Amino acid sequence: MDVEDRESPLDVASDRCGLLGVQLSTHEGSEEDDPNQETLKDEEPPLSPDLEWLEELYEEDNGDGDLAVVADSGKRRSYAETARMFKLRRNLDQLDCFHRQKEHDVIKAREELKLCRQNIESLVGQRDNLEKEIERQKAADNSVAVFRLRVQHKHLCQKLQSEEELEGHINTDLKQQELELSEVEVELGKFSSLREEVQEEERVFQVLKAQKAATRLQQERKASQNLQLKIQHLRDKQATMLKKEEAECQKKIEEGQASRKIAAKYLKETIKRMHQQEAEKEQKNRELLEKRIQAVKSLKSNIAATQESLRVQQSRAKENAKKKEQQQRQLRESLQAQGINSIKHIYQQKQLEEIKRKQEEFEERQKSKRVEIVSKILQEEQLVKSRQRHQALLLKPSATDKFTSLRRVREKLLYYLVPSPPSATEARATILREFSDISSSSSSSSDVEDLEETMHQEVDHQSLAESLAEPEFSGLWDQNYKKLLNENTTLVPTEVKTEEPAMASGKLNIPPVKKVHGKELKGPPFISKPEDILFKDFEVGKMYKKKVILTNVSYITNHCKLLGISAHLKDFISIIFEPPGSLSTGMSCDMQAVFQSMLNEDLEGEVQFASAVGSFSVPIRCTIKKCDLEVDSQIVDFGSHVVGQTISRTLTLTNKGALATLFSLDTSTCLTPETSRVPLPSQVSANTCQETSSQNTTSDNQRSSVSKGTGELQPKQESQELSETLQEEQPVSEASATGPEAIPENCVSTNVDAQMDQSQSDSCDISLGNDRDGKIGPFESIKLEVVFTPSIPGESKLDFHIKFSDLTSKPIRIQVRGVAVSFPICVVQPSIDLKICMFDRLYQESIIVQSRASTALKLTFEVCPEMRKHMEILPKTGFIQAQSTLNAQLKFLPRCSLSKDAKRFFDIDTGVLEVPVTVQVASQVKPVHFTVHAVVTSSDLQFDRTDVDFGYCSIYQSVKSSVRLTNLSLLPQDFGFLGVPEFIEVQPNDGFGTLLPQETLEIDLIFSANKAKEYIFQLSCKSGINRDFLLSCRAVGVRPPLELSHSLVQFGATAVGDRSTAILYLINRQTNPKIKQPIPPVVKDTMAPVAPRLFSFTPPKNTDISITPSAGSLLPGQRCMVQVTFRPRLLDQEIKEEVLRLLHRARLLCEKDLERNRYAEHENKKVFPVGTTKGKKASVSPKISKVPDGPKTDQLSESPNPADIQPGSQQYEEARVSLLYSFTQRHSEYTVPCFVSDGAPPEEDQQPTWSPFNTLYLKLQCPVVQPPLVVISNNGLNIIDFHQVAVGEKVIKRFVVQNISKESLDLRSSVLDIHGPFSLLNALRCIRPGEKHTLALAFSPSLGKKEYCETLEVHSQKMTLEMTLCGEGVVTAVTSSHPGGLLDFGYVLEKESTSQVLKLQNRSAVAVGFRVLLASLSPSEPQGGADKVAVLLASYINSQVQPTVGTQNYSGLSVFSVVPIEGSIAPGQSQDITVTFQPDHPSVNYSDILTIELTNKSKVCMMDLKGAASSNNMYLYGGDLLTVPVESLLPPLITSQPQLTAESEVIEKPIMPVLVTLRARCSTGAITPAVRELQVGCIHSTQPSKKSVEFHWDNVGSLQQQGFSVEPSKGTVEAGHKRTITVTWTPQSGYKPYEVVQTCVTLTLKGDETNVYRVTLMALVSTTAD
Repeated sequence: MDVEDRESPLDVASDRCGLLGVQLSTHEGSEEDDPNQETLKDEEPPLSPDLEWLEELYEEDNGDGDLAVVADSGKRRSYAETARMFKLRRNLDQLDCFHRQKEHDVIKAREELKLCRQNIESLVGQRDNLEKEIERQKAADNSVAVFRLRVQHKHLCQKLQSEEELEGHINTDLKQQELELSEVEVELGKFSSLREEVQEEERVFQVLKAQKAATRLQQERKASQNLQLKIQHLRDKQATMLKKEEAECQKKIEEGQASRKIAAKYLKETIKRMHQQEAEKEQKNRELLEKRIQAVKSLKSNIAATQESLRVQQSRAKENAKKKEQQQRQLRESLQAQGINSIKHIYQQKQLEEIKRKQEEFEERQKSKRVEIVSKILQEEQLVKSRQRHQALLLKPSATDKFTSLRRVREKLLYYLVPSPPSATEARATILREFSDISSSSSSSSDVEDLEETMHQEVDHQSLAESLAEPEFSGLWDQNYKKLLNENTTLVPTEVKTEEPAMASGKLNIPPVKKVHGKELKGPPFISKPEDILFKDFEVGKMYKKKVILTNVSYITNHCKLLGISAHLKDFISIIFEPPGSLSTGMSCDMQAVFQSMLNEDLEGEVQFASAVGSFSVPIRCTIKKCDLEVDSQIVDFGSHVVGQTISRTLTLTNKGALATLFSLDTSTCLTPETSRVPLPSQVSANTCQETSSQNTTSDNQRSSVSKGTGELQPKQESQELSETLQEEQPVSEASATGPEAIPENCVSTNVDAQMDQSQSDSCDISLGNDRDGKIGPFESIKLEVVFTPSIPGESKLDFHIKFSDLTSKPIRIQVRGVAVSFPICVVQPSIDLKICMFDRLYQESIIVQSRASTALKLTFEVCPEMRKHMEILPKTGFIQAQSTLNAQLKFLPRCSLSKDAKRFFDIDTGVLEVPVTVQVASQVKPVHFTVHAVVTSSDLQFDRTDVDFGYCSIYQSVKSSVRLTNLSLLPQDFGFLGVPEFIEVQPNDGFGTLLPQETLEIDLIFSANKAKEYIFQLSCKSGINRDFLLSCRAVGVRPPLELSHSLVQFGATAVGDRSTAILYLINRQTNPKIKQPIPPVVKDTMAPVAPRLFSFTPPKNTDISITPSAGSLLPGQRCMVQVTFRPRLLDQEIKEEVLRLLHRARLLCEKDLERNRYAEHENKKVFPVGTTKGKKASVSPKISKVPDGPKTDQLSESPNPADIQPGSQQYEEARVSLLYSFTQRHSEYTVPCFVSDGAPPEEDQQPTWSPFNTLYLKLQCPVVQPPLVVISNNGLNIIDFHQVAVGEKVIKRFVVQNISKESLDLRSSVLDIHGPFSLLNALRCIRPGEKHTLALAFSPSLGKKEYCETLEVHSQKMTLEMTLCGEGVVTAVTSSHPGGLLDFGYVLEKESTSQVLKLQNRSAVAVGFRVLLASLSPSEPQGGADKVAVLLASYINSQVQPTVGTQNYSGLSVFSVVPIEGSIAPGQSQDITVTFQPDHPSVNYSDILTIELTNKSKVCMMDLKGAASSNNMYLYGGDLLTVPVESLLPPLITSQPQLTAESEVIEKPIMPVLVTLRARCSTGAITPAVRELQVGCIHSTQPSKKSVEFHWDNVGSLQQQGFSVEPSKGTVEAGHKRTITVTWTPQSGYKPYEVVQTCVTLTLKGDETNVYRVTLMALVSTTAD
């Protein structure tokens, strides 16, 4: 839970009650709607930050559907009431949450209590069982079991006791929590009515929101209708404009064609001139290239010469080093011969040489810094001279008056433009400080110096520009700026006052002097008793009544009429007044005023009356509770007192007001009237907090602006304040800025003042009592104590203030004075500092006592009893002569028991000892005190461990173990390891050195076993004070059974991403497997038993090392090749840190840009008013002060958590590439253990036994360098994944490599599998430094459901870049909704269209591309080809042969169109293909072939498209073919014919022939009738005028005589349908074989036209099968 949730229920209830009272009063006071509503709304308290959106919502609403208007009652609802509703809901929710938490705690406690009781029951049962078992074992006389069971019984009893205690504790907590829960439930019950009220308000609020939404919807609809009308008007206008534009466009096209012809001539000349220039440029490039080649050759020669000189220098340096080593060896031998410690002497010589070298370097640095300082001084002098010279040239005043006037004018201009203009030095210092804070992590000191110089120049230019500033009109800058501000600020109140009635303008409207009965009437005609209606010390929400008597004091019979009260008092005061009628002189009437205020503020107004003589008014004053504070005396004088005494005085603070307030005693010397408010108790601690630099600057600017506004400009004081501000400012981060709960800036002037006041109050002898703050109630008095304790002779003063939390109460200043008189005896040095001392060592110091008395005095030195074993003063008693001194000797010998003996004076943690010593003087009341200070430290040197175990050490290797030696003393100590054995080495410096205070030094102990045995020895470390510190060591030397050919592997410089391989051998040198001797685990000098050995390498985890084989078995005499591979790579943690660094850098750059923009914006706003016109200066100047405080860094994203950065993300790969580009060489060392089994290998089902003393160690040295070749595409990844590709398709991907080294690289690649799916499409070449090369790779799988993976190696001189190629072949599975074959569109009216939709479904796992081919559009199949010839030559009797591509449109457009022509289908998705048939002339021979094939040339389906077109809405289909199914693309010739009437057209319309052949079948003497079908159809059209089709046969009776029958003979066909006519022929009885029966009949079709068909029926009998 948060802090707010953990509040007690009583606090929550009190907070809710207080809030409820305030909000309810506001609600009742807003019931009446008056014209002063805006004024009252401005006085409402501001909303909390979480409800500011509500105020914005009310500001956005303009009154239409306002949220604060109640529809049913018409009452206005302020946004504060709505905010109150939300606050109450939030507080009630918090209280509910608190209640739920308490319930949860009670339930949890009950569960814990239940669990605890269950544990107790189980423990009691176990105890009973144990007691029974003990009795049984006693009976069996088993003492061991009895003791064991008693121990268990005792342990069980302890657990039972702890569980019972826990039960009691839990039970207590449960009762407490149940009590708290009941209290919270009581509080919830109190707020039940409040909860219902909030629910009702929420319901009203929702209704208002719905009303507003409906209103807005209606407005939007109106707006949309208007918008549609505008759009229609705009479309009409655009149509007219489009016609004009077309005409203009045609004209421009003609002009452009003419201009192109002219421009073509000039273009040819320009091209010739460009060719000439390119030839000249190419010639220059060739010459430049030759020069570069010559320069490169000379550079190579110079490099060779330099390398030769370097070789000579290196050889010379090696010889000098050898000579120096030889000299040192000779010196060491000579010193040893003389008996001098050579190691120490050489070490001292080295230290001296190092000191000399450092001193020379320091002197060189001092010289360079002096030169820099002198150069800067010279530059500044030149800058000052140039500035003075420039100003002298620009400013040539005739006299000093002109210069001062110009300076005054410029200062006024700056004051008017900027309220608190900072000086040039302040602005420069502020900008430099901000820049240094922002760029401290990334910029250097030189950048700051450059910025400072730039700022110098900018400030100089700015000062010059300001010095030349003059007003546009004379006298404009002499106007008072404060008048403008006052006019602006008083604009709104003036408007409000104009709305009030004229009678409320004055306090008492007294009519002019009138004469009644010859007497003059002075004053009002009526007087009131009391004269003023006063409601004093009222409380908000309470009702007050007051009776007023009005008396007629005029000289005539008068009447009194109530006009009203002041407008701003209507909401709070109501008048009960009944007009009394006519009143004689001296008669009176009653009036009652009822007052109930909703605001806690003073109110003043009047009640207006009208009479026969004139109007008059009665004043009304309402005053709130206030404080009236005073003290009995503001000056306290203690007089003269002796040092050591304590005197107290009492002050009485009285509150004569009716309002309680908090008071606080403040000893600050400088206190402004604004600081009289006392902070709340929770904010008292914030008085001592440090103000931020921005707040100090703001307060200083405010003070300077106030002083300028009053006209008292003091340049010296301003410069002094500016220097103090710059010294006090310290960069403070934004996170430590003062929050809203801190004290305002004007409470304390500066931090330095507060610290000085605190130090004065602490050092002063006058102090205040314990009651420094508290609460004083109404009409109450409090006693305040002031204590004077003189400790230093002289006069003491203390001025303090009594501050109050009431804003209207000013602080009361109290002055306290006192004089202290001193004694004649004193200690010259009251604080004796013995510095740092060690235990058990003697330290001495002299104590000097001085006497100013005129007689001899007896002194006694007293040391506290705790320190008498460690400290002694000699002599203990002495006599000091008059006007002389006495010397005493202090002996300090700290023992180790000091921390126990003197706990009060000695701090164990810090080692600080502070001992007070008393000097008793005869006949003196107060003794003389002095203090002995010392820091006592130990002289111990401590090892981090007392025993060092080197473990098992092979005789072929050395083992290093590190110990940490710590100096526990506060003084430096020398140390050295003496008597070191020959098989161990101590480093550094051979075990000698100096440890600084509290320093810890890591010492390496290198053990090299020369024999296989156990080593136990001690190392002695001796300190500079001859103390010994021992270190026990142990090691075991072993001889392992296996041996490595190389124990050290040094890899060459390996680039990141490359690999290096080393080969070594593991050898088993045992030759006789029959010898098996048991060997003890310690002594290993003899050979181990000969047997096969198992080995296992264990490289460190998360490293770049891999070993192959990592484990195996070796027989005696065998050896095994081991391959060690080193693959350096970037660590994941490094990449994530680089991501954070790049984000931080980007954030800093963004902050710099924002700061730069803000500063430029600020400067522009400063300069803008100077260049404005006359009318804009007054209006622009107030806006310039609104400068943003700082950059809006909240918009920047915060740094992400390193755990949230995923590998493969864009930030991750950018950081990896950045690390590769900035990679520096590094060196790593690894030690890999090789474990060897002990004895013969075990069986398969057993684990081998590994002996620690058989372990071998392999040391690897791995240098890593920057890769010369990196991949910059594919996010820097070395894996190219083609993903899933359909079989037969080919996908090409490219990746780019870049040479980031300083040398050219010759690239070559490895050979890919020639039968595999991967192929490299381009060749590799040499790339220069910084160049890039693109490699194109293709993937074409041949088998489906198979994953392919290959490795491509790109070789260069320094590294091999491995690229992993992977992909998967997938078999495509695409199906069509149409199975193929014939797709018939039927009959369509000419120039109309019909469509059919095909659906392609992709059932494969990859996206598949497709395309749709039409035979008519295929260039490989020309129209009118061989298929048409075959059709023409074939016989068409009963032939259904149709050409591939049939009749085409006359317009040249394709008859059949497909949308889309091509595309791609996502996995599992489908694609609709629309085939449209649109003929432009009648024909029945429209046909085409549609083929759908995939990208890999596989066909999905093939279908024949067929359709027919008619000129009218009817057709007849089903007869035999009479014409060739091939038409000419040429339209039929149209010859001129005379005009015919409609009747002649109907008569002369040609009759269309139709042939129907019927074949009856004869088999076994039985004849099967022949049946043919004809179809009559009516085409559906989009035209509404089309109607149905009627048909009928003529002369049907003649057909029946020849055996023909037609069904039906007539009928109707609706649009879009067709009807089948069945024609049947049955041979008559007299039919002759092989006789053909033929007859003709007419079929008439009537639709929008009438078509007559002559149907020829031909019948015969066939004996052959069809």
